[in-house]
Amino acid sequence: MYMKRFPLLALITASTAFATPSATTIIINGTAIDPGTGKIMPNAAITIEGDHISAIKENATDIPKKGDTVIDARGKFILPGYIDTHVHFFQSGGLFTRPDGIDLTSVRPYKDEVAAIKRNLPDTFKRYLRSGITSVVDIGGPMWNFEMRRLAVAEARAPRVAVAGPLISSISRPQLDLGDPPIVKIDTPEQARDMVRKLAIQKPDYIKIWYIVPPAQSPSPGASAAPGQSDVERAAIFRPIVHAVVEESHRLKLRVAVHATELEAARASVEEGADLLVHSVTDKPVDERFVKLLKEKGTILTPTLVVFERYGRTFAHKLELTPEEKAWGNPEVIASLDVTKLPPDKVPDRIKTAMANPQQGLDRIQQTYDVALKNLKTLEDAGITIATGTDAGNIGTIHGPAIFREFQLMKQAGLTPMQILQCTTANAAKTFGGDTGAKIGSLKPGNFADLVILKSNPLDDIKNASDIDSVIKNGVVYQANSILK
Repeated sequence: MYMKRFPLLALITASTAFATPSATTIIINGTAIDPGTGKIMPNAAITIEGDHISAIKENATDIPKKGDTVIDARGKFILPGYIDTHVHFFQSGGLFTRPDGIDLTSVRPYKDEVAAIKRNLPDTFKRYLRSGITSVVDIGGPMWNFEMRRLAVAEARAPRVAVAGPLISSISRPQLDLGDPPIVKIDTPEQARDMVRKLAIQKPDYIKIWYIVPPAQSPSPGASAAPGQSDVERAAIFRPIVHAVVEESHRLKLRVAVHATELEAARASVEEGADLLVHSVTDKPVDERFVKLLKEKGTILTPTLVVFERYGRTFAHKLELTPEEKAWGNPEVIASLDVTKLPPDKVPDRIKTAMANPQQGLDRIQQTYDVALKNLKTLEDAGITIATGTDAGNIGTIHGPAIFREFQLMKQAGLTPMQILQCTTANAAKTFGGDTGAKIGSLKPGNFADLVILKSNPLDDIKNASDIDSVIKNGVVYQANSILK
């Protein structure tokens, strides 16, 4: 059903083969900021040997040795590379990438969209690096996601990539099935366990559950409410499958990520043992019991705030991309988001309705943020591990620079610049786990030399987090303005 393979690795040429530097690089005179510890090191000297950091000294007076490559970071700020813990490489971010949400296949066939996405993967990787993002978690896609991970390893200008395979779902999305579906509907616990075992062969970094709760049905006049109508009862319908997925995954030493935007589905997921919640709760304020549960279980939560506005704003022709997105996003993807350019006779009713009354859509977005931003602040204040993520690849959420809109929204929620940076480095590294997770997200000897050097201080204003001078990935130094050339 989903095992059809695509030769993504044929995209690799000899010129893109991964290279590990062997010489010594030393960064001097800059201010190093390690968000995980909150430590600020003035006049730091960071020594890089090959692909890793070998030494960090504060107020350093060391004179570089002959033969060392020296980066003078005077007046600049050095941080661990950013980490986006929620992306989808099977989606482009363009208007035609989710035909299950808006059917525009008569304008652009979905198979053409997917073919272009695969061709553009090396370019998409570069846009993450240009944004200072040196690691990402692709939290669900077709089986070719595993080939995408191998491609990312082989490309020098690419982030580190953790992946999940097809989403184990409570609902079907046949519009996305070209023989290798990204979403697979599972109806029984036995099917769930079998799916986990099949995915385990590919050594996924996560098993992903798409926990979509059915809406409550209004009873007919005079009739009592049907069973399964409370939030808890509706969430309980899919819970046996969630239980089976988590149990089988943990038996196989695999972590589980769950998409659950309703409080009761999120609560059930955490009670069952989910390791990562990949969205904010948006239907109601989180309660003390939920916060205590997250803390007891050590569950990580990724808010993905930016994605909540992008579908509605795109369809209403009210999309407001950031300067970073306009500069570093894929221009063809961005051009596709102008719904006024669609052939008039092929505009779906959903877009017509959104454009006819844009304020209604904007009001719905604000209602979502009224809940999601408050919930984020509540969880941050309670000490829950928050990991920055965007859900990039969805319509209007741009691969790479969407993270800077996410920062703006986290700031609106009341998080400080240091907290936002902690969510984007040390906290986000915890979503990788294993040897890689232990070697990214912080400034310490032995870690991978994945760094971003900024021209202005992000602690003064989080907007400065995009004022990127250069990016270092695996010990290789890239001037920011050269990455997309």
